Amino acid sequence: MLYSFLDVVLGILFKIFLRLEVHGAENIPKTGPLVIASNHLSLLDPPVIGVAAPRKVHFMAKQELFVPVLGYIYKTLGAFPVKRGGADRAAIKHGIDILQSGQVLAIFPEGTRSKTGQLGKLEPGALMMAGKTSATIVPTAVSGTDIKRCGRLWPKVVVRFGTPVPFPPVGLNKEVLQDLTDKLTADIKALQEVK
Repeated sequence: MLYSFLDVVLGILFKIFLRLEVHGAENIPKTGPLVIASNHLSLLDPPVIGVAAPRKVHFMAKQELFVPVLGYIYKTLGAFPVKRGGADRAAIKHGIDILQSGQVLAIFPEGTRSKTGQLGKLEPGALMMAGKTSATIVPTAVSGTDIKRCGRLWPKVVVRFGTPVPFPPVGLNKEVLQDLTDKLTADIKALQEVK
């Protein structure tokens, strides 16, 4: 209930103050486990993607963000904490549980925010949760959320959801993860280049 309320309120605020545009929302499958794999520019990316997607989205977020009050809001919006600097098994298990229950998990395969605005190197390991649950992956590109770099008081934020990519049925191995990572890199770059 609170998620739906915040989703509507943030949607209105983002349309007014960020001039939010969403393209390709029809590419989000209505049911089934789904990974939204996006570039990462700023702390605005998770709520913007959450508002843009037609389904409730869960996110991994660094543990440091879960301070009193804000932490409660993040959790209400579907975020859960992850310890950085190593493999946080509890967070990974929680992500897999989300996907196994047929829900949506958004990830940022670069592992950190881009300092240049350009897409960084995607980490193949970021797709392991998708592989373990045979989740569909939707490549996604966000632009305009890095407000400082844009240098505008009234930014224009755009979210583009690309064509869904089913996880290959051959199973989870290094080669499959690398091939899928290469495809996602190309897909996200192509979405970033759309004018």
